[in-house]
Formats: sequence, structure tokens, C-alpha cells
Amino acid sequence: MKIAEALSHVQLLGVDTSPFIYYIEDYPTYAEIVGELFKFVETHDIAIVTSIVTVTETLTKPFKSGDQDLADLYQGILQTSAYVDIPPATDQTGELAARLRAQYSLRTPDALQLATALEYQCDAFLTNDHTLRRVQEIPILLLDELEIDPPPQPADQETPSP
Repeated sequence: MKIAEALSHVQLLGVDTSPFIYYIEDYPTYAEIVGELFKFVETHDIAIVTSIVTVTETLTKPFKSGDQDLADLYQGILQTSAYVDIPPATDQTGELAARLRAQYSLRTPDALQLATALEYQCDAFLTNDHTLRRVQEIPILLLDELEIDPPPQPADQETPSP
């Protein structure tokens, strides 16, 4: 499915950790598709919601390796981007995450990511975790199933007839 089609009815997009990692760390397999997707989000004023789980998961590697530049890059994108919101977790988020864990046998981080997206009424959730496809409460968009839209074709320049 093309990015434009996948996001055609999305105004608020829940995003898992992996798309941020692919984008920031320039993963060869996914960097281009995620870059195009984030560009589409920005040009179409789609807001992104992620959870505190993303902060924890993205900063672990740079903190472990002492890579402050990478940590700063993650923090800059997650904390200062006009399109990314990390809302505080609430008791309701925790309860919803527990219900999702119980119903779908999810890992706690996945349940918290999805609970955050659901609590903030996201229109879809972007991930590359195929196991999350079983969740029925929100449309799941998988990076592996997305394709870059072809570049727009220039409009034919017809000259008006006299």
C-alpha cells in the first residue's frame, strides 16, 4: 500500500519505537520508507503520538555505548518536533495496557504503546511488529507493507487556443 493511501484518513498517528530508530540511525532497509513517511506526515499536518516507552527504548543504546550525540539526536526529535507528542501515561493508560496484554498476550512495552495510541484516539498505529496485527481496536500499519508514492507528474502545460 502506498504511503498516501495508508495515511489518507489519518490525522493522528500512533508510532512505535522502531520507525524512529530506523529513521534516526539510517537503517538501510527502512530509512527511505520511514523518511518519506515522516515527510508525508509533516507536509500533511498529521500529528504523531508515541509513549514514554519510545523514549526509554531509543535512549538505551546511546546511553549504554556513551554516544551522547545519538542520544541528543533522539531527544531533539522526540522532544522538540512540532509533530511528535509524548503524552503522560495515566492510570487509564496502565489499565488499558493491562487489558490489551490480557486479551492479546502482548509484551508490556507493546501494550503501553498501543494503549497510549488508543487513549489519545489515534487513527492508526505505525509499527513493524507483525505480531501487533492481531490487535483489533486500531488499524495497524506495517512498514513492510508500505511503499513510497511515485513522484508527482508535472501537469501538461497546454497553451490556450486563440
